[in-house]
Amino acid sequence: MKRALAVLLLLGGCQGQSAPDARPTPSGLEAAAIEAGIISDPAGTDPTGLYARDRDKICIVPSATAYRVGVYVDYGNDYFCSGSGEATRTGETLHVELSSAPGCSFDAKFDGDRIAVPGALPEACQKACSKRASLAGLNVERLSDSPSEAAALRDGRGRMLCDSGK
Repeated sequence: MKRALAVLLLLGGCQGQSAPDARPTPSGLEAAAIEAGIISDPAGTDPTGLYARDRDKICIVPSATAYRVGVYVDYGNDYFCSGSGEATRTGETLHVELSSAPGCSFDAKFDGDRIAVPGALPEACQKACSKRASLAGLNVERLSDSPSEAAALRDGRGRMLCDSGK
């Protein structure tokens, strides 16, 4: 009887706890910074634009179905990556599929001002790169939100990466 009572008391104590929310929400500090305009709200920010860090660049322009995306990474000395394709967005995730490197698709993180490519990519993404260059771990910041500036991005060989194909 005492055991049954102890079990009931333990179960009753657990009843008030709820499972953590599976969807992350901004912390108080992050929410305040978004509200004050100090940082962008990724949920309400259009990814269209030109992003860069040093000689590495990503362009994103609207297309009929989602976004046209181009990526150029320049390590120098004939080590580079260049590719273009389509991107779709769900919240803070940009799903990128490079048509120039069939089979290369990955989810990049978009926070409103930056795009971060994961550190591990499918082997097919190596088709977009020369020698031992890689797109893995690419992290770029927004330079412009102008579609025309983004559409003008060219790789090291002069190829347009985000043109609309018109």
